[in-house]
Parts: sequence; C-alpha cells; structure tokens
Amino acid sequence: MIYSTATVPVNPEGETALTRAQAWAGLELKARDARLFLPPGLCTRCDVVAESATHLVREATIGAADLREIITLEPASKVTFFQATGPREGAIINELYEDGAGALQLRFYCYLGLRGKAPDGPEERAEQAQFDSDEGYKAALLSTLKRTRELLAAGRL
Repeated sequence: MIYSTATVPVNPEGETALTRAQAWAGLELKARDARLFLPPGLCTRCDVVAESATHLVREATIGAADLREIITLEPASKVTFFQATGPREGAIINELYEDGAGALQLRFYCYLGLRGKAPDGPEERAEQAQFDSDEGYKAALLSTLKRTRELLAAGRL
C-alpha cells in the first residue's frame, strides 16, 4: 500500500495571495481538466463523461496510462479522486484547510495500491519513493497553486 502526504501554504510570502474561493476554483478546474495543470504532454486527454451534484466522472490519459476517476467535490474544501480504472486503485485527496494560526494550507494525501502488482513489492516501493521525492506531490501542489495564480492573472479563473 502506498501512503503519501504533503502540505504547502496557499499564500507563501512573496506570492500573490489567493482567497479560499480562488484556490478552490483552481482545484475544481484541475478536477475537470488536468491538462491545464500538469506538465505539457503528460496528460493528453481529459474528458468529463458524467456529472451530478456530488461528483463527476472523468476519463483521462496521463503518462500514457488510460484511467477513469470518480471525483467528489466538497465545495471550498476537498477534492477526492477515486481511481476506478488504470494502473492504481485507491484515492487521492486535495484539501484546503486553515492551520492553527489561521493560514490557508493545501494538503495532498493518498492511499493507493498498484493493480496487478505485489503489495509492498518493488513497483509499489518505487512509486512510494516517487511520491515522497522532491518531484512528487509536494511539487504538484506548488505547481497547482502557481497555475491557479496564472489563470487568475489571465482572467480565466
């Protein structure tokens, strides 16, 4: 089983401040179209194929892997990506919250397994190391906030 977590401040010193509503708008947009937030070429397809008041279903090709995700949206708070098909199974969560000092934070956490691979086998250990590395999900959180600021500045958020 893969478990990883990372937390970053939404408004670090020197960056344009985002309100909770603006940060949420970025997370919701990321749920609808990952292509806007991932490095160019990493996500080649991202289509919402079903939607209700509580969730959406998207089909995407990310890193050459086709996947289907059921995504729940808890307004202004949490986006949960359930991996319905693809190489991973489990959930990836992005959550906005205020820390003890009242500063807005963005936290990532996941519980995942790899379909068809041995639990705690070499593939899962390699994936765990990738998630926890400097290029892992902490970098993805920072990239999400950077892209949210860019979209806001361009009037697209």
